[in-house]
Amino acid sequence: MTERTARTRGGGSARDRVLDAYETLLIEQGPGGATLDAVAAAAEVSKGGLLYHFNSKESLVGGLLDRLRERSARDAELMRSDAAGTVAYYLRTSMPGGESPVGLTRTYLATLRIADGTTSGESARGALAAVDADGLAALREEIEDPVVAWLVQLVGDGLYLRTLTGAPLTGGVPTDELLDTLRGLLAARSGKG
Repeated sequence: MTERTARTRGGGSARDRVLDAYETLLIEQGPGGATLDAVAAAAEVSKGGLLYHFNSKESLVGGLLDRLRERSARDAELMRSDAAGTVAYYLRTSMPGGESPVGLTRTYLATLRIADGTTSGESARGALAAVDADGLAALREEIEDPVVAWLVQLVGDGLYLRTLTGAPLTGGVPTDELLDTLRGLLAARSGKG
């Protein structure tokens, strides 16, 4: 069994397996490799089974974008309830090895693959913007200053980019030190430091 098959098979409904397979194909092969036939084969469902859940390529894209929004909303809930705070959660899950427990990273990466150069690009960019808005709204609940909240999001975005691309973190700053420094800057900016 290939690694891709192992990731798409198993628990979950046929619909979830189709979406898992679509994500994997987008990530590994790009939009050109994520044909309906390829998705059905990777999900180990018949093409008719795929079409039962998603009657067109546009419907499949819509299902992926719905999944992205759902996972983003769930991730924002987890961020808000994290004992260490929203900033700590956001940065921790943005770093390599700190992926969101709801599968947001893979869905986000798959969506990035269709955000540019496909007929669904505009819809994908809108869904990605909604994810960014979810994260910023959660950060704003902990950080009053909108500029600082945005700066924290941008730091997280940079870390997330490293996670998505597999590029190593550079600079040699331990994660705890990065978070402590950021907290110090936040406290100083808000007049608490």
